[in-house]
Amino acid sequence: MAEHAHGLPVGKKLKCGVFLSGVIFVVEVVGGLLSHSLALLSDAGHVLADIMALSLSWYGIRQAGRPSSSKMTFGYHRVGVIIAITNAIGIFVIAVIIFYEAYHRWQQPPEVDSPLMLTAAVTGLSVNIFLAFWLRREQRANLNVRSAFWHVLGDALSSIGVIIGAVIIMFTGWFVVDPLISVLISIVIIASAWGILKEGLKVLLEAAPAKIDIDGMVEALKRIPGVKGIHDVHVWSISPELHAMSCHVLIGDVPTSEASEIRKRVEDMLRDSFDIEHSTIQTECAECAPNDIFCTLHPSQCEDDGKSKKGQ
Repeated sequence: MAEHAHGLPVGKKLKCGVFLSGVIFVVEVVGGLLSHSLALLSDAGHVLADIMALSLSWYGIRQAGRPSSSKMTFGYHRVGVIIAITNAIGIFVIAVIIFYEAYHRWQQPPEVDSPLMLTAAVTGLSVNIFLAFWLRREQRANLNVRSAFWHVLGDALSSIGVIIGAVIIMFTGWFVVDPLISVLISIVIIASAWGILKEGLKVLLEAAPAKIDIDGMVEALKRIPGVKGIHDVHVWSISPELHAMSCHVLIGDVPTSEASEIRKRVEDMLRDSFDIEHSTIQTECAECAPNDIFCTLHPSQCEDDGKSKKGQ
């Protein structure tokens, strides 16, 4: 996880982002009410989501830094994932509200004060461009920060849409442009939210990371000297940037020191070639049944076994 860029911790950047977004929110709400612009008010609604996203992302960063414990053995890395999913759902809700308001304004578009609308939108765009540029590095390695980044970037794009709408209204008097721009803004931010939601759900479902070729990884591990087979493979993500893996490695009936060296070579390949920092390797010199690459878990069978043992 990237904690620093240009010497400033990402947590402090997020806190500054909350303050600057608060300023934009006030400017756009006042400007939207005075100018009667739904596009500007919808942008203000998205800024409010920015404030929530930045605040929650800051909280997620703090939680991820907490040490592991006997009750939270993997630490708190998935707090950020849950926050990212919450942010994505928040974007969907805001988009639905904008669609609803745009439908009514399309039927009866009110008169809009385009100069005031333009001034407020330019102010919002300036601050959002600054925030997006500020968080561009951290968002590449952290889903939590990425969700906040896309909130900010989506708001910058929506501000551009508001500016275009204000200019068109100013020169043509087509007030129907205002709800149309609102709908286009919503489509853009929904697309970004969908990608974040999918990635977050994959982590919670413990799906294999998309960038890791599991079959290719298994074949590469089999080519390590001393390795006769690989099975019972599990690869998952603790967070989008932190991957884990467990497996059984079949080796010969060799001394413990040699088995330890084989295990080390496996761990080194996982770390260097497949970006898997946390691995649990079980070495064995006899095949266990079933000897499948991937193990299918059967909770009901375990429950039945437990009940039969109690009855004995």
